Amino acid sequence: MRIAYFTHSLESCWNHGNAHFLRGVLRELIALGHAVEAYEPEGAWSLANLLADHGPAGLDAYRAAYPDLASARYGAVEPVVARAAEADLVIVHEWNEPALVAALGRARAAGARFTLLFHDTHHRAVSAPHEMRRFDLSGYDGVLAFGETLAEVYRGQGWGARAFVWHEAADTRLFRPPAGESAREGRQDGLVWIGNWGDGERTEELDAFLFGPAREAGLALDVYGVRYPETALATLRARGARYHGWAPNAAAPGIFARHLATVHVPRRFYVEHLPGIPTIRVFEALACGIPLASAPWSDAEGLFTPGADYLVARDRSEMTRHLRDLRADADLRAALAARGLATIRARHTCRHRAEELLALVDGLRAPAPRSLEATA
Repeated sequence: MRIAYFTHSLESCWNHGNAHFLRGVLRELIALGHAVEAYEPEGAWSLANLLADHGPAGLDAYRAAYPDLASARYGAVEPVVARAAEADLVIVHEWNEPALVAALGRARAAGARFTLLFHDTHHRAVSAPHEMRRFDLSGYDGVLAFGETLAEVYRGQGWGARAFVWHEAADTRLFRPPAGESAREGRQDGLVWIGNWGDGERTEELDAFLFGPAREAGLALDVYGVRYPETALATLRARGARYHGWAPNAAAPGIFARHLATVHVPRRFYVEHLPGIPTIRVFEALACGIPLASAPWSDAEGLFTPGADYLVARDRSEMTRHLRDLRADADLRAALAARGLATIRARHTCRHRAEELLALVDGLRAPAPRSLEATA
């Protein structure tokens, strides 16, 4: 099958978490024998910021980790739509311009033979519904939502059974424990958090579940990410955290391997409005075999086993206790790492998601059964 995916950027993961999952799942689709094409717009905001901060060298880690992936940049919409119309499956991520989304929908409605899916991996459907209303999805065959609660939003808009849950997952070709499953113990130190500041969506939570508990537990804290305003940097300095700026996602396994544990602090919208949707970092961290402690979130879809795959803290004092326990107890760290890794490998790899995608597309493309009246 020939597959075309329209992304904001395949090359850049600067404040662009979809690139993490996309790279892994496209690589798995290629490994399964499919022809894959990725398209990204010229002047993509994420790529522009990456190049402004780090120059062309900022792309080195991606190119070294994914030599089999490439993307085509486009300017005008109509020529790239005509090119993609030759594919069997076209997927459009929600971080694309409404003009592109509409043009692909018109091509499908006019009789193009490809299956057309809209891929939503953000909370804007509930946090900024007016922005999502700019997208004309009338010509689309279905929606891929990265969690059940988000799929329910689309079902409420009339999509019904054509709103599919397609969770993110770990690219386990890249995200894996350091050489040898037991190589972690004795080689790491301190706590690490890889994440962006989040436009105020979790400022209080970061202080309550990361900065304060790390210091109270006596763990050095390294922080990686972008879009930290001066007020955020001042908070890090006051808390004794070491800020390192942006790190390419391909470098994250090595960063995890140097640390004792990591923390999950979900954005407020995913706790209050879209429960059950973890960030991509949960999948990636567990795939690397690093113990994880999480701020409160409801695993409403049963993706993991809280308390076994990772620890959950209800408040600041409990997070501090968890971090102290992780610092002191090597057996606890080993048990969490092993259980989390096993869950990822059994259920949440990009290979799993590639196979799930192919199965649901087969279902969409299958001819509808003829009615009894039609066969009488």
